[in-house]
Amino acid sequence: MDLFFVLLVLLVATRSFGEAAERVGQPALVGELIAGITLGAVVAEYPVAFPSLVDLGGNEVFTSITDLGMFFLMLFAGVEMHPRKIIQYSGGAIAVALGGMILPLGLGLLLGWAFLPETNLLAAQCLFVGTALAITAVPATVRILMDLGQLETRIGQTIVSAAVFDDIFSLILLAWLTGMLALGEPPDLMAMALLLGKIALFFAITGIIGFYLFPWGGRLMHHLRAKELEISAILVAAFAFAVLAHLLALHFIVGAFVAGLFFGRQTINAASYERVKNTVSAMTFGFLAPIFFASIGLNLDMGALTGAPLFAALLIVAAFLGKIVGAGGAARGIGFSNREATAIGVGMSPRGAVELVIAGIALKAGLFDTTGPPNIVVDNLFSAVVVMAVVTTVLSPIILKRVFSDRDG
Repeated sequence: MDLFFVLLVLLVATRSFGEAAERVGQPALVGELIAGITLGAVVAEYPVAFPSLVDLGGNEVFTSITDLGMFFLMLFAGVEMHPRKIIQYSGGAIAVALGGMILPLGLGLLLGWAFLPETNLLAAQCLFVGTALAITAVPATVRILMDLGQLETRIGQTIVSAAVFDDIFSLILLAWLTGMLALGEPPDLMAMALLLGKIALFFAITGIIGFYLFPWGGRLMHHLRAKELEISAILVAAFAFAVLAHLLALHFIVGAFVAGLFFGRQTINAASYERVKNTVSAMTFGFLAPIFFASIGLNLDMGALTGAPLFAALLIVAAFLGKIVGAGGAARGIGFSNREATAIGVGMSPRGAVELVIAGIALKAGLFDTTGPPNIVVDNLFSAVVVMAVVTTVLSPIILKRVFSDRDG
């Protein structure tokens, strides 16, 4: 029953704060994140009064529910988008993704070299900071665009396509980082070639299934009698693609997104498509997504703001600057206006839970362990990255709403 109590508290808090955010003209996502931050602060202050809410990150069942939140967000994003538009914007999206990775990565490396002490872990720690700044949290970006009604626009399609490519490029950085942590040196060319081959294999397999088997399955469903079979079909496809993505070293959210992408009006009839979309939407935004975003807020650790405030502040500035200048500059170069390019840069800025996963991997690998004298920045490096992840996810929809409002006006 502890889990039911946790879900009860989180759902009431997130829906209440989300409604309050909407009432003051902000996306519900902002309220859901603030609900998590508020609950986290209350639990930290009074842990004895709320034992069920202490250390939720270590609760495997709760973590699985938040994973489902990411899964359904990406599934719904795929259902909402169209493969032809993804292909149409893919060239520009790759340029935006590269621009939004290279500059933040460089800024992270510079910050690391400037603030971190000379140890045998320095190179890996600098790469960790760079990787943390280079990543875009696709589920957070998708939710922001949905809240603002921009997902199906040219800007929204470019942002999500670029964010997905960004996620794939991030795997290469993550493989490089984990290789350095495990072996003390970067992985060799053979290991990197194997990773790229797995990525290509994933898209080849899912492309064949999506273009050829999905339409056949859609025709077959017209002759079957089981209730809500279309819902089961899209979930089976999404779970299968997610498992395949995991087996081939991709993040499972890429599998969910691709499955939704191929499950369009051509797969089943228009009425069934709308029913499936509405059902997935209700499950996502009525339950799983608020829990997921609250979990991000719950992870906020304010230690870096008191222990290493300058480093934490520069990390947040670099997080926004790297994406706005890097991704936005690339968008400007492929024909978007200054305001549209700014919107794309801001839309690529949220880090969210993906950041927490990478920070957790680094923590378990001992990246923040120092053999020499204690260093205040290294001691607060983990919490600084968590603060940056939460701040970028909270502020991005607020800034993006203003940019879109100015653009529409």
